[in-house]
Amino acid sequence: MSTRPATSAPVTGRAAGSVIALTSVLVCAFTLLLAYFNKARCAGAPFDGSGRSTIFDIYKDANVCYSDIQLLWLGRDINEHVFPYVSGGITADGALTGGVVEYPVLSGLLMWLGAIGAHDDAAFLLHTALILAPFALLTAYMLTKLAGRAALLWAAGPPLVLYAFHNWELPVVFTAVAAIYVVTTMTRYSLRARGIAAAILLAIGFCLKLYPGIFVLPLLIHVLLGEPDRADYWQVRRYDVRGAIAVAAAAIGTVVLVNLPFALAGYEGWRASITFQQLRQADITTNSIWYWGLRPMFGAAADSEATFQDVVSTASPLLVLASFGLAVWLGMRRHVLTGVFPWVGVSGAMLCGFLLFHKVHSPQYTLWLIPFLVLLEVRWSLIGVYLLADAAIGIGVFRYFYKLGSGYPAEFEEHIVQFGVWGRAVLLVVFFFAFVSAAPRRLGMFGMPGAKGRALGPVSAYGHIAPATRTAA
Repeated sequence: MSTRPATSAPVTGRAAGSVIALTSVLVCAFTLLLAYFNKARCAGAPFDGSGRSTIFDIYKDANVCYSDIQLLWLGRDINEHVFPYVSGGITADGALTGGVVEYPVLSGLLMWLGAIGAHDDAAFLLHTALILAPFALLTAYMLTKLAGRAALLWAAGPPLVLYAFHNWELPVVFTAVAAIYVVTTMTRYSLRARGIAAAILLAIGFCLKLYPGIFVLPLLIHVLLGEPDRADYWQVRRYDVRGAIAVAAAAIGTVVLVNLPFALAGYEGWRASITFQQLRQADITTNSIWYWGLRPMFGAAADSEATFQDVVSTASPLLVLASFGLAVWLGMRRHVLTGVFPWVGVSGAMLCGFLLFHKVHSPQYTLWLIPFLVLLEVRWSLIGVYLLADAAIGIGVFRYFYKLGSGYPAEFEEHIVQFGVWGRAVLLVVFFFAFVSAAPRRLGMFGMPGAKGRALGPVSAYGHIAPATRTAA
């Protein structure tokens, strides 16, 4: 009789965890339906000769139903079902030709797959949504296993409605979350093995939208320093140099393996996608602090625009790299103080630095940040303000474009956009520092509760509890 409670409690915990995960996935599925119908308002008959919905250009900004998916049905030979990158290139004025798209190769492949069987932009939008949706559902499941009910921020939050089918972001978010999930939950395997698997996932994400590649550095450092799960961890520090090298090699090898066939089949087309991003300018469509903050300082002289773009092209990458260095340094300081390198928090901080200083800050990039707001203990009030600022961009910027294009006064809409730009920028700075020191959100069934875990000692990224005090070696 004494064994009955001990056996029933874990079963109950697992059952409750499964219910929460299933609920999150179902809620996410409903949100995805809303997201699709939101974008589908701009798609449908009648179509012109190229398969473009005639209502798209009329309503996309006024009704806030624009999507890059529907837009790029034309202009990249997607409607002609041309396999991407193997032909074409880029013109002197930066226009892509011959099936080349401006994204890394795996996103281009998804675009081509979505066009199979489609003969108009409405079908292309539907096919693409069906391809992307499973990645959002899997992300909801993993986030729930890692953070419990906080995952509803992903599954039911406004960003998923606004951006799920705005661009091809859902697969790349999945790879980043999957990498954290592997390192965190599959503890039956060694840290080195988990690190290698996570590096492969991050490299696949790099081949989708680049940004997960920056997380390889904190992951590498985490593998090098190790986890406080050995009895002698606090007396004898063993650095896994081979493991760190293996993580780097796995990431680099995966990127090469994925890109090499495309580069060999059509180098000019493959290289053109990289050149396009290098040539992109910080203009009114980029929603960046550069355009709204720095551009007015250059005046209206004829050569001021070129000077402004040159300054941004130099300052933006330098500041992004500097923010990466600062994030790693702060992470190492945490390691010195607590014995734990917070690789998830450092990854989130690096992403904040990238979003803040990159010359382009598209609205859908918010989907990149949401998982870190779910996984790390950040004040919900700050998250609420960030979502408000994000909505000001995700909705306001299209209304702003509509007013400008229609010749109506747009001062009010401009103020809304500026609130969104600067509101997000300020909170990205706050999140940058908060992420590095934040504890992970977790439930008892998935790990130690937050307050109890902190009482026991420093919390590793992700979920390991270290002794409250360190003993001298």
